[in-house]
Amino acid sequence: MATKALIQPQIRVSHLSPPLPNTIEMMIRNNIINSPRNFNKISRFVQQRTIFAAPEQQQQSNVEVSHSTSSQVKIQLYDALQGINRGIFGVSSDKKFEIEELVKQLESENPTFEPTLSLDKVAGNWKLIYSTISILGSKRTKLGLRDFITLGDLYQNIDISQGKAVNVIKFNARGLSLLSGELRIEASFKIASKSRVDIFYNNSGITPDQLVNVFQKNYNLLLGIFNPEGWLEITYVDENLRIGRDDKGNIFVLERVN
Repeated sequence: MATKALIQPQIRVSHLSPPLPNTIEMMIRNNIINSPRNFNKISRFVQQRTIFAAPEQQQQSNVEVSHSTSSQVKIQLYDALQGINRGIFGVSSDKKFEIEELVKQLESENPTFEPTLSLDKVAGNWKLIYSTISILGSKRTKLGLRDFITLGDLYQNIDISQGKAVNVIKFNARGLSLLSGELRIEASFKIASKSRVDIFYNNSGITPDQLVNVFQKNYNLLLGIFNPEGWLEITYVDENLRIGRDDKGNIFVLERVN
């Protein structure tokens, strides 16, 4: 009586290590991953899983890990920026270190490797959410930014068709029936490299006239703080967040607005 050979069924790699679902993304959205330590543990687990994956699965998993990491870092960055008024009036050294470490992590995962060759991603309206530019001590006192004047939002509009950027700094004057006004600084820019632009000051102005009178004595001081002239390195940009570093060592983090 013939004996049939016992044939073991082939075990596919995908059976040993099925594709990892979007677990991390779900955990990020639900704010389950609430510390870098927990997130690092999960990242190591994902890396171990991808070792046994088929090439096409490994490539897919790596993309998911990168996206998940960026998403988590952005959540941590927004948390770190809570309650510091964009850093304009100073932050503690510990807080500054925390923010700048998160910025560096995002920069290392910049999805737009050559931003000046993809200026459509840079164009449009942006709002400043963090900067290392600070107004402290006598500067803050001279500008009336302690009690009399309130610093509002800071916006930037980039028009790539004209090679122009307009910075708008909003103010409210309490002593003038809550008068609202703004400083507008217009600059032009030219591409200097695949990630850097040179910026040239064009003109500036304050409206309305009542606010001009408030800042008249210290207008040069005000302009010197917010004047963007020099160069700017675009170190990170995606669909809703942009990071830059200028020739004066400052960091700027902006979010896209409609």
